[in-house]
Amino acid sequence: MDEKTAVASLAALAQDMRLRIFRALVGAGPQGMTPGALAALLGVPASTLSFHLKELMHAGLVSQQRDGRNLIYRPSLARMNDLLAYLMAHCCGGERCDGPVPAAGNANCSIC
Repeated sequence: MDEKTAVASLAALAQDMRLRIFRALVGAGPQGMTPGALAALLGVPASTLSFHLKELMHAGLVSQQRDGRNLIYRPSLARMNDLLAYLMAHCCGGERCDGPVPAAGNANCSIC
């Protein structure tokens, strides 16, 4: 993943409703969800949901597939994993580190 793609992905997720939508889709996994199911789960109007799904699709974080009369939205788990890998690429000088997440302010990295 390049920097421009990472910034576009992070920008799309830097909005509370889009983050909630993406997390709901990640929770649903590869089977995805219909807009109606997402709207009911998140308590959001269809027009608002549609706007945010479009932004997530533009960033490559969500895909859309027609299944008969329904649309199914799925998370792009590969893009999510690429983004996480990009963010972690220089953790601990590129070396793998193990252990619990450090407390705030702890200089010892052990988040990988």
